[in-house]
Amino acid sequence: MGLDSTTHRTPDSPIGDIAYLARSEHRIPALVALTERPRSRSELCELTNVSSSTIRRTLNEFEDRLWIRKDGYQYAATRLGEAIATEMDDLIDRFETERKLRDVWHWLPDDISEFPIETWSELTVTIANPNVPYRPVTRFESLLEKTATLRFVRPEVALMDPCFDVLYQQVDDGVDVTLIDRPNCHTYFLSTYPERSSELLQQDNFTVLEHDELPLHGTGLLDERVVISCYEQDSGTVQAVIDTDVLAVREWAQSVYERYRSDARPIEPQHLQSDDLGNDI
Repeated sequence: MGLDSTTHRTPDSPIGDIAYLARSEHRIPALVALTERPRSRSELCELTNVSSSTIRRTLNEFEDRLWIRKDGYQYAATRLGEAIATEMDDLIDRFETERKLRDVWHWLPDDISEFPIETWSELTVTIANPNVPYRPVTRFESLLEKTATLRFVRPEVALMDPCFDVLYQQVDDGVDVTLIDRPNCHTYFLSTYPERSSELLQQDNFTVLEHDELPLHGTGLLDERVVISCYEQDSGTVQAVIDTDVLAVREWAQSVYERYRSDARPIEPQHLQSDDLGNDI
């Protein structure tokens, strides 16, 4: 391959090369940048925000490994360098996906873990934290405002402020809504919002159904997105909202909805009686 006349240092091991790239945050971006087009040392300094001496040492290491070649005052990636840059860039993307799912993994339905890893990267994960506890609710509110249909198994997130206000307005505007939840949850929200709940239940485009054995997570189907809502088991607070437009996830969510829809029943009359609303919470 014409490399015999080039003196280069043999790496100690593949792990050694990976460790070298990972030890400083500028190295992988520098190598990726050189796969895009030739660049000068000063360009790389500006791009990676490191000193000229640091870039010089980095380029020397890259040259020793035959990842780059010098062309005048510029440097460009070799095919070897392109291969390494692509794999490392993909690896970083995979770790970024894993990190955003790490905190919600124990709340997710088992079926999600069976999807290809490439599907995970298409999930938008919004997690509550002490500084912004309502971030997942706000995310769902923004999605709810854009849909003309809503079908939701265990829809507590849709019934929380400020989402309930949006839901109320959406139903008034003709959005077709079907909610499947537990009887005690219906009792709570009917007692919390008696007037609005009564008005909603009189709308032909608003359907409320009951089911006694729902999963720990919520599954919602909107026009363009699928939503998975993760609840803290004891308090019922919304810990995370995950949404995506991946077709495979939508097909899964559709099957979940249809399964529970087939066994659900209309809301029981006693839940509609205002005298009893406060007794079953």
